[in-house]
Amino acid sequence: MSLVDLVMPKLGESIMEATILKWHKKPGDSVQQDETVLDIATDKVDSEVPSTAEGVIEEVLFNENDVVPIGTVIAKIRVGANAAVSNNQPSAPKKEEYEDASVVEEIPYQPATSTKSDASSKSAIRFYSPLVLNIAQQEGISMAELENIPGTGQEGRVSKKDILAYVSNKGVSGRPLEVNQVNQAPAVAAAPKEQQSSNNLPTVFTGNVEVIEMDRMRKLIAKHMVDSKQTSAHVTSFAECDVTNLVLWREKVKKEFEKREGEKITYTPLFVEAIVKCIKKYPWLSSSVDGDKIIVKKDLNIGMATALPNGNLIVPVIKNADQLNLTGLAKQVNNLANAARTGKLKPDDTVGGTFTLTNVGTFGSIMGTPIINQPQVAIMAVGAIKKRPMVIETPQGDSIAIRHMMYISLSYDHRIIDGALGSTFLNAVSKELENFDGSRSI
Repeated sequence: MSLVDLVMPKLGESIMEATILKWHKKPGDSVQQDETVLDIATDKVDSEVPSTAEGVIEEVLFNENDVVPIGTVIAKIRVGANAAVSNNQPSAPKKEEYEDASVVEEIPYQPATSTKSDASSKSAIRFYSPLVLNIAQQEGISMAELENIPGTGQEGRVSKKDILAYVSNKGVSGRPLEVNQVNQAPAVAAAPKEQQSSNNLPTVFTGNVEVIEMDRMRKLIAKHMVDSKQTSAHVTSFAECDVTNLVLWREKVKKEFEKREGEKITYTPLFVEAIVKCIKKYPWLSSSVDGDKIIVKKDLNIGMATALPNGNLIVPVIKNADQLNLTGLAKQVNNLANAARTGKLKPDDTVGGTFTLTNVGTFGSIMGTPIINQPQVAIMAVGAIKKRPMVIETPQGDSIAIRHMMYISLSYDHRIIDGALGSTFLNAVSKELENFDGSRSI
């Protein structure tokens, strides 16, 4: 008999920790290899963690709602022909061992490292949670400045409380704080007594109301949307395009395409194809901002906003969309959309996007003003396709015809994309859709 460690799996390049949502197994339960042991969540998606061995759960090391770094042992499995649970039932980690571990966004903790002395602790590499790094970037705090902020978290890490205290006092003094100043800083900026007392009072709602607690994903969406508005100077431009050729071509080939490829062809891959062609002409639309630097992304990874059955929104990413033909795009779009709706998206499926497409027309809207998906600098919305009478200009004269028309809109970060570039790109996409080759083969 032996013990096998079950560790928090790697969930994507940019994901450093995950929250335990639910344990499906408890100490004493038998488990098969690849059987689900627990559900976890990141700020991207929810995932299941399967068992890496067949045996009996010997010990569970973390509670539900604990935030656990990637690679940390979360449970032990006893394997062997006569696997049995020891009499000593494991105890959950002491609350004080993990600072506010039950709150994902508040103070995520980092893996503890053994230290022999204060001197060796200071010389070790400091870890920072994505939340702390994001606040530092928004507030213009350099890494050198961040290194000098004393941390009150486990192993001296900087928590959200520490960096907000630093920012608050830095704003008062107008310059970076010395270390001894930070130690004396209050946790939050002092508010008037009247405001403090009123904030502590519960909100009273009058009339016939229903109070609904936001779920975890809705809270994250709300935070990301507000953060985006605070980060980017949003501007939205609009264009109208005649997509008659595109609509007629799809109607003509969709049955043959599904029979040949086993996949339905929707409008989304056609839109993505047009976007990719235009980004190659205007590469700044696939970029991000780092301080006063513009980072142009050469890999074109197109995010597609997808509505979930519970009403929440997620953005799976088509990686290297410029290297896929129309059939490849259609399969990627369908696979990601199905995985999103069935809760089978992997964390890596939602990271690395460089530009986002959202289809507000799916729900009947003719246009929208989407919010930029950070750290990207642009997002395009397509509205519902409607038949309308339009004036058609020909060398023989003008005529009125029924056409399939669609509004498209582009929200972009005015810090680096001016109206001229934003509108030029949007009209390029419009022309690409209007000039769609209705005789192309599939």
